[in-house]
Amino acid sequence: MINLLRTTGLSLFTCTVRRRIGRTLAIGCLFFAAACGDSEPAPKAPVQTPVAAPPVAPIPARMTAPVATPLGENALLENERNTIDVFRATSESVVFVTSTQYQRSFFGLFANPINQGTGSGFIFDDDRHVVTNFHVVQGSNAFSVSFADGSAHDAKLIGVDPYKDLAVLELERSVDAPAPLVHGSSKDLVVGQKVLAIGNPFGLDHTLTTGVISALGREMQSLANTTIEDVIQTDASINPGNSGGPLLDSHGRLIGVNTSIISSSGQSAGISFAVPVDTVKRVIPQLIKEGRVRRVGIGVSILPDNYAVKWGVEGVIVRDVVSGGPAADAGVRPMEVDRRGNVFVDVIVGINDTKIRNFDDLFRSFDTREPNEKVTVHIMREGRETLIEMALQEIE
Repeated sequence: MINLLRTTGLSLFTCTVRRRIGRTLAIGCLFFAAACGDSEPAPKAPVQTPVAAPPVAPIPARMTAPVATPLGENALLENERNTIDVFRATSESVVFVTSTQYQRSFFGLFANPINQGTGSGFIFDDDRHVVTNFHVVQGSNAFSVSFADGSAHDAKLIGVDPYKDLAVLELERSVDAPAPLVHGSSKDLVVGQKVLAIGNPFGLDHTLTTGVISALGREMQSLANTTIEDVIQTDASINPGNSGGPLLDSHGRLIGVNTSIISSSGQSAGISFAVPVDTVKRVIPQLIKEGRVRRVGIGVSILPDNYAVKWGVEGVIVRDVVSGGPAADAGVRPMEVDRRGNVFVDVIVGINDTKIRNFDDLFRSFDTREPNEKVTVHIMREGRETLIEMALQEIE
């Protein structure tokens, strides 16, 4: 049994070896035939038809970096050069105004200075007059004017006009003041034109801001509770300390005096106002010459507007008539009250073609007129309107 198994195992082993050798020889012959080219050629790969490539966008030429422009005034834009030229030509004419009030204490031997405020101003003429706002000098009795070179000089108050928020200071004769600003005109201004403001906001002397005229013909309330007409609105930044400084056009000409802003924070919000230069040129020479502004009227005193509102009357109620004045000579009657308490009044309801509804309307209708100029006054008396012509007179 053992011999048989051994014999059979050998035979199986021999057959297995022979088969493996046969496979190896067969595979070797195949590789050899393939290498010698005697075998059948291998199937060729299918030929692919080339597909046209999509068009490629042309590569742009290499962009060159911008050439750096040399720094300096030659590289400035025309508008920038204009701004610089105007500032250089006018800034020395702008001054810094300090207002002080000297008060003597009850037990003190000397007066103590109390700083009332600061603002801006400018040289108005060749006689060393400085124009600023009334609210800059209000309540003060000593004033100092500082130039661009830092020098400070005492000045005295010549006159004020609370109705237009304007004031005039005068420097001593020994002071060598800068040249005055050139006076322009406010009647030819247009919305959108460039403006420049120079002043001392927050004490920062000779600060320049620019902008445009945002609107014309605005109205604003003065400290005397009257209306300032034809006010210039601008978006040039105006801050505390700019008050009294000049508003200039692109030629460096004075076109207004910066006076107020609209702001909830007290700082510039892009809405600023300036008194027009035509008003300045009318008021300031009178302040310089007489210390006050000449105003005209018809020789009446009037009741406050709240009485007219209370009584349901539209117009200005005449209270008293000045004897010998235009109104008295024309037959205007003063207010009368009978024994029963009935009130009889003349009410001014118009001047020429202008309707008068309150004191402010009446003030504005006389504001630009001259003494002896004739006007037609519309008087409402006992329900009937009467037209009376009279000549205006100068009033105190």
